[in-house]
Amino acid sequence: MDQRLRAADGHEFDCWMIAPEGAPRGGIVVLQEIFGVTAQLKSVAARYAAQGYCVAIPALFDRQQPATVLGFDQGAAGRDLMMQADIADISRDIAAAIQAVQAIAGKVAVMGFCWGGGLAIHAAQHLPVAGAVVFYGTRLSAYAGHPLQVPVLGHFGRHDDHVPMDMLQQAQAEWPELTVHLYDAGHAFANDARASYVAAAAELAHARTSDFLAQVLA
Repeated sequence: MDQRLRAADGHEFDCWMIAPEGAPRGGIVVLQEIFGVTAQLKSVAARYAAQGYCVAIPALFDRQQPATVLGFDQGAAGRDLMMQADIADISRDIAAAIQAVQAIAGKVAVMGFCWGGGLAIHAAQHLPVAGAVVFYGTRLSAYAGHPLQVPVLGHFGRHDDHVPMDMLQQAQAEWPELTVHLYDAGHAFANDARASYVAAAAELAHARTSDFLAQVLA
């Protein structure tokens, strides 16, 4: 269901939230790709709500263009909005979502896809989370220079032209504690609404994520 949250600077934004049946075993804040809060991301949230987590997806484009959800063929428009976004503002919005989920579920982890995967690294450096999961996070070098404060699990495709191997190797050198799993896939391999979807890789990544979340949110 849709909620309205307020960031520390007064900005109000949409946040889609789903609660589990019964008492939550923890919380997850899902950080979007460059397409907004899509139906596909909501299905990811539902997957983890079924495992007992309270899940929120903040609308991180609301400062630039409220209520924006783009088609997967509108990458250029999504990149433009991403480039307009200020990391300090985005961090405030993520922090507000974390706080909202904490009030319901206690410990919170972040899980990000593509642009949101890089933002999950930022959250693991600066925000009060118990852990972070990175699905093919992009622009990793933008977050260099700050240590990870919590465990981070990363899922990357060996054939990802958005995250080439040299970029990933630099990230592993920057954060040697980062746990990385590689899959025989390209970018967005876990998005089951796109042609890039690789079911075997996606299911293995989600299984590993479930194990990781059970540990960091225990």
